[in-house]
Amino acid sequence: MTKAAATEFDTFIKRHPQTVHVDAFLHDLNGNLRGKRLPVAEAAKLWKSGLEMPRCMLFLDPTGDDLNPGERSTGLGDPDGAARPIPGLLANVPWADEPTAQILLQMTDPLGDPNHGHPSRYCARAALAETLAHFKRLKLTPVVAVELEFYLFDRDRSTEGLPVAVKNPLTGRPETSKQPYSIDDLDAYGAFIRRVAAYAREQNIPASAAITEYSPGQFEINLKHEADAVAACDHAVLLKRAIKAAARVDGHHASFMAKPFLDQAGSGMHIHVSLVDSRGKNLFGESGAKGETLLRQAIAGLQVAMPESMAIFGGNLNGFRRYQPGHNVPITPAWGNNNRSVAFRIPAGGGAARRIEHRVAGADANPYLVMAAVLAGMLHGIEKRLSPTAETKGDAGDDADPNVPFEFTAALDRFAKAKILPRHIAPDILELMRDQRRLEMQKFMGTISRQEYDWFL
Repeated sequence: MTKAAATEFDTFIKRHPQTVHVDAFLHDLNGNLRGKRLPVAEAAKLWKSGLEMPRCMLFLDPTGDDLNPGERSTGLGDPDGAARPIPGLLANVPWADEPTAQILLQMTDPLGDPNHGHPSRYCARAALAETLAHFKRLKLTPVVAVELEFYLFDRDRSTEGLPVAVKNPLTGRPETSKQPYSIDDLDAYGAFIRRVAAYAREQNIPASAAITEYSPGQFEINLKHEADAVAACDHAVLLKRAIKAAARVDGHHASFMAKPFLDQAGSGMHIHVSLVDSRGKNLFGESGAKGETLLRQAIAGLQVAMPESMAIFGGNLNGFRRYQPGHNVPITPAWGNNNRSVAFRIPAGGGAARRIEHRVAGADANPYLVMAAVLAGMLHGIEKRLSPTAETKGDAGDDADPNVPFEFTAALDRFAKAKILPRHIAPDILELMRDQRRLEMQKFMGTISRQEYDWFL
């Protein structure tokens, strides 16, 4: 245990001597948090030697099964790695029944692995950190922010197992109409929003604005811009946990599922990115040709990388249902100023605020891999000095670009042939994701749906 780590834990316990438990968990490939709840008397070992956990916890499927992708787990004897605390993230759990702390962990590879003792080559968080190292060579720092959309549902599903619209806290009636940017709805759900804000403050999560979105019971909560893209994704992961906990207090269920209803808006994860130099100056906002050139090169890289990145942005089978015309979801690699129909939007405002808003990913995609793919595309465009297509100044269109795979298996096939991503993202995590997603798809197709019986029986 380093002196700094020891000080962090000891200082926290001195300030919160009533702490009974410590929740220690890591973030897996599908966005689930997996770990242990330790008595506080045993928690110090986390900072000394880490928490021994099967390395496959990084890539269990959404149901918790180990599919042994590429013989990476049971094929190797299901080895343990040591999951270690991430500095600076130890915090109270304000919604716990007993005084509890939490800490986000990062897995290291097991004894016998060539990478033993280092952040696991199958850890998406570690892969993002490696991608960021490429920017250091260019003396650039990405400043990023994550926006998360989600739905509130009733805690109980219908008799058919379908999600049920949340009941408005003021009227007691199920939500039936969309009211984007509604102040009345923010008032109606004020207790929930204030609770999320309080949880975020308690856990040092830099949450920002809250708005109602384009479907009944849909919301968006933003995170502030940060000069550490890994930390920004950590905060997105922890904010999701806080939002779900805040919803439970009111008997609601918060879901980041990308497309819960075909006829309503899906939930996205929008990534805002600017690039600053060693003096902290936003180069995208620099006046003259230099700033414009760098911005256009970054956009061009995102455009050419989009087809091979869709398996990451879509995330899962349901995520690809989100790519439909008419729902403010990009179905072409278009870009434009102040235009929500495009994939790569330059929001209104200039100077220090000028940035790219990447609007492609679903809310339940892995934030570390989404961020890595976005940054990889930008790097490619800058290093190759690419030029983007002409700016789209109206509706980007209702016809999907035939060169971009908007179907899950096609996206996996294109991902497997990626040329740009492996140059800037560790190949091990890309190969793991390719193998894992194929196995998840095979498992999913092993079940006969209700609709198949309705149509074909």
